[in-house]
Amino acid sequence: MKSSTIAKTFTIAAVTALALGIAPTANAQACTNSSLRSTFAFKGAGFIVSPPSVAGPFADVNTLTFNGQGAVTGTGMVSQNGNIVPVTETGTYNVNPDCTGTYAVLLSPLGFTAHYYFVIDASGELQIICADSGVAFSGTARRQ
Repeated sequence: MKSSTIAKTFTIAAVTALALGIAPTANAQACTNSSLRSTFAFKGAGFIVSPPSVAGPFADVNTLTFNGQGAVTGTGMVSQNGNIVPVTETGTYNVNPDCTGTYAVLLSPLGFTAHYYFVIDASGELQIICADSGVAFSGTARRQ
């Protein structure tokens, strides 16, 4: 009787260990560019540190539309050092299998290209930070 209980205990332990080992793999996301196909409402804030001619607080509210094939567009308003400017954005993006990614957009009429790093979180929101030197800016994009 005692060896039967020990055998059952080891069997249960082995099955549990196997299930726990497989569960993270079964739930792991495998993201691609097509995983990011939607319009998001984006809100971000931060500072431009350099160059001195544009240094100051920077905030942005816009929509970002990712087409599932690597193209991104957006429209919205920015506050650059207190100056309110309507902007459009056009660019490209790339999503990695681990659900991180990058995108770059030309901001018109500001006339510069901004580069971003993002993470697609478990809720499908994008956690975004600007990857340009001299800029401390981050925000969240929520699916509309």
